[in-house]
Amino acid sequence: MSANGVSAAGKVLRVLAVFDREHPSRTLSEIARSAGLAVSTAHRVVAELAAWGALERAEDGSWHVGLRLWEVASGCPRTQILRDAALPFMQDLYEATHENIQLAVREGTELVFVERIAGHRSVDLLTMVGTRFPVASTGMGRVLLAHAPREFQDEVLAEPLRSWTPHTVTDPRTLRAQLDLIRREQVFVSDRQLSESTVAVAAPVRIGRSGPVSAALGIVVAARGAERARGLREPLLRAVHGISEELGRRARTAL
Repeated sequence: MSANGVSAAGKVLRVLAVFDREHPSRTLSEIARSAGLAVSTAHRVVAELAAWGALERAEDGSWHVGLRLWEVASGCPRTQILRDAALPFMQDLYEATHENIQLAVREGTELVFVERIAGHRSVDLLTMVGTRFPVASTGMGRVLLAHAPREFQDEVLAEPLRSWTPHTVTDPRTLRAQLDLIRREQVFVSDRQLSESTVAVAAPVRIGRSGPVSAALGIVVAARGAERARGLREPLLRAVHGISEELGRRARTAL
C-alpha cells in the first residue's frame, strides 16, 4: 500500500475507470484529474498500461482503451457463454425483422449491453456493446428488474429516477405496476422511454424454459414505426425461448 493509501492495483483501476462511453479518450492531465492522482503517478501508470496494450495513444496525444484490454474483456465467462448461445438466434431474429437486436445483462443496479446486431437501415441508438444505463431506464432493464428480487426492486425504486424523455415513467407506484405486468405478459413494449426516436420490445432470457432469468433480449425500432412493435412479440418470444433452451442444455451438460 502506498503512502496515500491507494495500492498499485488501485491506481491502475482508477485510471481504467476514467474511460467510458462519454469519455472514450482522455489526455494525461484529464486522466490524472479524474483518477485523483498526481500527474507523475498517472504518467507512470499510463505508460505501464500502454506497454502491456491496455491503453493506446492517438495521434493527438490523447489516450484510449487498447485492443488487448478489449480482447481480455471479451473472454468474460459470464457473457461469453451467453453470447455464444444467443448469437444464432439473434441473427435469425435480425433476418426476420431487419431491426436492431440487443442482448443485455444486469450488473448491480445497471444494465450492461453485451451483444448487438444492426443493419445499415436500422434506427440509430444511444446504446452500444459495453455501455451501461440505470436498470430502470430501458425496456430491457425493466424486464430484468421485473424478475429481480423484491428487495432489489425496492432499492432501485427508492432512488430518484432520471427522466430521459417527456415519456419516461419515473413514478415508483406506476413503475411497480409496470413490473407486475411485465412478469405476467413476458414481453414489454418500452415506448420512447430512453429516446424519443425509438421504441423497444424486450423479453427475458432464462437458463432453461423455466429457470432463472439471466439476460434480456430486445428489438429496437424507430418510434415512427411504433405500431409495428407489438407485431414483433412472437418472433421475439421464439428467439428468447431458443436461447433459454440452449442455455439450459449447456447448464445440464456442465453438471
